[in-house]
Amino acid sequence: MLSALLAPLLPLAHDEPAGGAALDQVAIATGMGLAGFAAIGALCYGHRTGRFPYLGQAANRAARAVGLPPWAALPSLVSAASLLIALTGMYWDISFHIDAGRDPGPLANPAHYLILIGLFGIFSAGAFAVCLPEKGDRPGPAALRIREEWYAPVGGVLVTICGAFGLLGFPLDDIWHRLFGQDVTLWGPTHLMMIGGAGMTLIGQAVLLAEGMKARPADARRSDSPLTVRIRRTALMGGLLIGLSTFQGEFDFGVPQFRFVLEPALLAIAASVALVCARLWVGRGGALMAAGMFVAIRGAIALLVHDALGQALPHLPLYLAEAVCVELVALFLVRRPLTFGAVSGLLIGTVGFAAEWGWSLIAMPIPWSGDLFPEALILATVSAVAGGLLGALMACALRGELPSVRLTRAIPAAALVAILAVFADGLWTTTPQNVQAHVRLHTVQPGPQREVAARVRMDPADAASSPAWLNATAWQGGGLVVNRLQEIGDGVYRTSEPIPVYGDWKATIRLQNGREVLGMPIYMPNDPEIPWAKPVAAKPRFTRSFVFDHKLLQREQKPGVPTWLKTVAPLVVLAFALTFLSLLAWGLGRIGRAIPGTGEAARKGQRARKRPEPAIA
Repeated sequence: MLSALLAPLLPLAHDEPAGGAALDQVAIATGMGLAGFAAIGALCYGHRTGRFPYLGQAANRAARAVGLPPWAALPSLVSAASLLIALTGMYWDISFHIDAGRDPGPLANPAHYLILIGLFGIFSAGAFAVCLPEKGDRPGPAALRIREEWYAPVGGVLVTICGAFGLLGFPLDDIWHRLFGQDVTLWGPTHLMMIGGAGMTLIGQAVLLAEGMKARPADARRSDSPLTVRIRRTALMGGLLIGLSTFQGEFDFGVPQFRFVLEPALLAIAASVALVCARLWVGRGGALMAAGMFVAIRGAIALLVHDALGQALPHLPLYLAEAVCVELVALFLVRRPLTFGAVSGLLIGTVGFAAEWGWSLIAMPIPWSGDLFPEALILATVSAVAGGLLGALMACALRGELPSVRLTRAIPAAALVAILAVFADGLWTTTPQNVQAHVRLHTVQPGPQREVAARVRMDPADAASSPAWLNATAWQGGGLVVNRLQEIGDGVYRTSEPIPVYGDWKATIRLQNGREVLGMPIYMPNDPEIPWAKPVAAKPRFTRSFVFDHKLLQREQKPGVPTWLKTVAPLVVLAFALTFLSLLAWGLGRIGRAIPGTGEAARKGQRARKRPEPAIA
């Protein structure tokens, strides 16, 4: 169905360009984007001027359905639906590129449409939240003044910023491809902008929900069903866990291009931020419910992508052990949020680390190995403690219980430094040290669709004595094969399933040992679009040296790019990202100071006292 609908666009997509998209596609995509922004602007302008009443009518109907003010009800529904669309498109897109390699162009990949629709939906949800408040109406205690008699909710502004940040990644991605060639990795800087913009939307949504609930009349707040409140907050925290978990997507598919120690750190950050915040904001059982929602939605998307769409299967962590750790710590420390966050993080980084290790042996494409000790445990623990503090602080903001200004500023700064240090260590790799492999291939399926079994003898023999991974990987030829090599002698290994070496398949031996992330080609096809990447034949016997893994998995990257440009470009994107995170922190701080809570931030002439666990409503 989708292929038929997109057929008219296929002639516009030149044969899998390895640089930027064809200019005709750029023109069409630009026109579509401008039309989308114009439509959103027209809707908002029409509502503000009273010439288009239908947006307000839709918001009023949504308000009656969900029990929130119109400026919170409709945007919440639109952003939730948009996030599900974008999430489905993202995992479909990743699977597509793993299975098929480069697409013929941005307009010929149906997954791109879902991502664009989702990001535009997020942006429109934020814009609606900004424009829907009536003249003179202050939407919530932290409302921002746009102009005379026009105030906007902070959550709406944050959701708009998230959508804009994600959408900005699209044009920057094409510029990136023109400068450096296609970066076939989830962790391309502009790819992270799109993922981050969508994933962080949940923070804006949480702020919008907090504002909407506080803006209602007192009798409406008193009549709230505790179950309804818990469901709303659980949905947002489960969504935040899903959003934060997208950053480890390469590990979920079994084709990580960076050191394995980063996966436990990423898991720890996602679990600690989302689950700690869930327990403090939702109440008892909040962490378990958020983890359960994560498993349900991510599991459903995995089945959709793999079984319905026929693409590579995205595996997923469970986070259930981490949720149990958070709930247990809450029994003793929930009245001290920051201590609770730090101790929960400590358990997530240790007990949770052990649980995810066991899960990886059962269900993940590349099981964790002893090479991860002790570095991965240290990085995971540091990340989890930092994330736990951030999650606790976010919950305090949503409850109107922020601690002193000094702590509110110092904790995020220290946590950011700790997380950046973790990634600096995890991304640090060293130059290959004359590692070779002597390979014998045995053809198990002859003919044009040739498949082989490989016997690999490492030189030196101990080059893979305790690897994070050692596998044969074949991808982008119509599927994905990740086959862990079996040791059959001193430094001698073999594959246990056939490796395809024909057509567009790219087959390699991949080794990560310590700080070396290496690859050796078995078979590489001829690719006229990237003449600098030479074809490699799958000979019956050969000896080849290992090189940096990126040179094989990211063949499309252009050689000869000036070093200064390769340094400046990521720093520009990093500056965008830090600005984006700063705006989110500002929004949380603003709402945390404005909402009347029961904590230190709400004390105005009151002495701090011991207090019971805050009520849900």
